[in-house]
Amino acid sequence: MSTPDLNLLITLDVLLREGSVARAAKCLRLSPSAMSRALARLRETTGDPLLVRAGRGLVPTPRALELRERVSHLVQEAEAVLRPADVLDQTRLQRTFTLRNTDGFIETFAAALLAHIAEEAPGVRLRFVQKADKDSTPLREGRVDLETGVIDDSTDPTLHSRILFQDHWIGVVREGHPLSSGKVSSKRFAGGEHILISRRGRSSGPVDEALFALGLTRDIVTSFGGFSAALTLVRESDLIATVPERHTSKLRSGLHSFALPFEMPPISVSMLWHPRMDADPAHRWLRDCVRQVCA
Repeated sequence: MSTPDLNLLITLDVLLREGSVARAAKCLRLSPSAMSRALARLRETTGDPLLVRAGRGLVPTPRALELRERVSHLVQEAEAVLRPADVLDQTRLQRTFTLRNTDGFIETFAAALLAHIAEEAPGVRLRFVQKADKDSTPLREGRVDLETGVIDDSTDPTLHSRILFQDHWIGVVREGHPLSSGKVSSKRFAGGEHILISRRGRSSGPVDEALFALGLTRDIVTSFGGFSAALTLVRESDLIATVPERHTSKLRSGLHSFALPFEMPPISVSMLWHPRMDADPAHRWLRDCVRQVCA
């Protein structure tokens, strides 16, 4: 079966609307002879004369009258598909977005983001899921709309991203801990017992590299995959945690925080999304909301 020429739908729509080969040709910027040939093809394709001579004009056949409304609707739908998306009216948007974040991001930004979304788009709902690793499969498969995190060599290079904010590392202990008073030197810091926070289960991290450059090592007593659990243990022990300052601002409430006595590279926290969502108006609006809340 041969594939029909869908361009004929536009020609048929104009012919049935105008009821004249000459006027239809003018609308489509064709010559009358080209339009006559197109009408001949339509007659052959549909098996119906469509427009027949009546006096000095043309009148539609019953088949043409039957097709007129359907063809007009099809052409309008096709034009709507091919034109750019309408400007988003978020006040009428009804949609649920899934965001994949660490516990620190959720604790710090979720409440403000929910309030911002509720004010601008009451019909939008946010679903937060835990980010336990850097696997980008949920984004690729469409199970997650947007995620936040630090981009490194393991990040899928096909994903789109934008930096949300810069963060830096600080030390955290309970109130009354020996490091909560006095100057914290590199030796005092390294001499305590530490928690390593690593979602990948590593045995060392950037802090150990910085200490090694100073000829120091630290005693890592235990490790956790997230900030929330590590800081909960800090409250009940003499352990020291090293965490991003802004990412853990609410998690550290009631704890003592201090600047590290050595240089650490800053942390760039980004949002990431799949390329297929890049041009979606609602997704662009969501990304802008996240950017504003984190600014």
